[in-house]
Amino acid sequence: MRRATASKAFEAPRGSVVQIMKFIDEALIEIHAGNGGDGMASFRREKYIPKGGPDGGDGGRGGSIYAQADRNLNTLVEYRFARIHRAKNGENGRGSDCYGKGADDVVLPVPVGTVITDAETGEPIADLARHGDRALIAKGGKGGIGNLHFKSSTNRAPRQFTRGKPGESRRLRLELKVLADVGLLGLPNAGKSTFIRSVSAARPKVADYPFTTLHPHLGVVRVDMNRSFVIADIPGLIEGAAEGAGLGHQFLRHLQRTRLLLHIVDLAPMDEGADPVQDAKAIVEELRKYDESLFEKPRWIVLNKVDLIVEDERAARIKVFVDGYFGKRRGRKTAVQPRVFIISALTGEGCKELTFAIADFLAQFAEAEVAEAVEPATAPE
Repeated sequence: MRRATASKAFEAPRGSVVQIMKFIDEALIEIHAGNGGDGMASFRREKYIPKGGPDGGDGGRGGSIYAQADRNLNTLVEYRFARIHRAKNGENGRGSDCYGKGADDVVLPVPVGTVITDAETGEPIADLARHGDRALIAKGGKGGIGNLHFKSSTNRAPRQFTRGKPGESRRLRLELKVLADVGLLGLPNAGKSTFIRSVSAARPKVADYPFTTLHPHLGVVRVDMNRSFVIADIPGLIEGAAEGAGLGHQFLRHLQRTRLLLHIVDLAPMDEGADPVQDAKAIVEELRKYDESLFEKPRWIVLNKVDLIVEDERAARIKVFVDGYFGKRRGRKTAVQPRVFIISALTGEGCKELTFAIADFLAQFAEAEVAEAVEPATAPE
C-alpha cells in the first residue's frame, strides 16, 4: 500500500490510510466589475424637423460584484477552480433619447465566517459572520453622459459626451474562519478528537498515530434543553507551527472567533521522555507568535488520559504539572483566572462537569456582551 504523508514533519505508519485533506478554507480570486457604457452624441433627424437638437442618451452602469454569506456552503473549494469572476459592461447610449441598459450585478456565495481582504494591500474588505450578510467587493463603472445633457441656450448643438468609467478590479484573498464558541488546541494525539466524540455527535477520526485530524470538525454540545454550544476540533499543533510546521498552522485562524480555548494536555504520553509541562508551554508560545489576541483569549487547561494513570499516582502527577506549568502565577489574581480540569475523554470521566462549566462561562460572557452593548445607549449625556 502506498504511504501517505500528512505533513513534512510526519509520515504515517506503514499500512495506514491517511485521509486526504478536503477542507478548503482559503482561496485567492480575481474580480473585475463591469465598465460603464459610453454616452452617445447624436441629433434628432426627422422629416419637417430640420433642427431637432441633441438626443444622445447616457450609457448604462457596469455590473458590480457582491459577496454574500450562505449557511448552506461549508468550504471555499469552488473558488480554488473558478479564480476569475467578471461582471458585464453597461450598454452604450443611443440616439432618440435612448439610455443604455445597466448590467446585472454578480453575487458570489461564500460560507458563513468568510473574511475577505485585499491580496495586494492586506486591507480588510468584509467579514461575513452571519447568514445573508452581503458586501460590495467591486463596484461597477458609472455610465457616460450623452450630449443630451450638454445643451444650453448658448450651446444648442453640443457634440460633447463622456466615456463610461471603468469598473473596479481586485485580487482578493478569501479566508474561512469557523464559527465556534469553544476551540480545542494541543499536540497531536492529545485526545482532542476523542473528547469531541465524547461530548457531541461529531465523529472525527481517532487513531494511535499523530495528525489523524486533517481538517476542522464542529460538534454541538447540548448541556440541557435550553443550553448548547459549538466546539471546534482543529489539527494538532507542534512546535514551530506559527512558522508553518505541521498542519495546525493552517487552521489557527479558526480559533480566532472562539470565546474560550481548551488546551488539551496528554498527562500520560506514550513517549516516556516527553514532558507534558514543556509541551504545553511550547503550544502556548505558538499562540503568542501567531496572534497576540489569540494568546490573550481565556484558556483552560484540560488534563486528559487520567484513566491511564494509577489512582495512587494521579494526585502527584497532577500537582507536578500544575506547579511546573503555572509556577508562581498560580493563585495570583488576574482578570481571567486559569482553570484546570481533570478528564478522561475515553471513559467520559470529568467530561460532564467540564461541559457544564463551559456553558456557565459562555452564559456569563453573553451577559457581559449585552451589558456592554446597552451601557453606551443608556449612559447620561
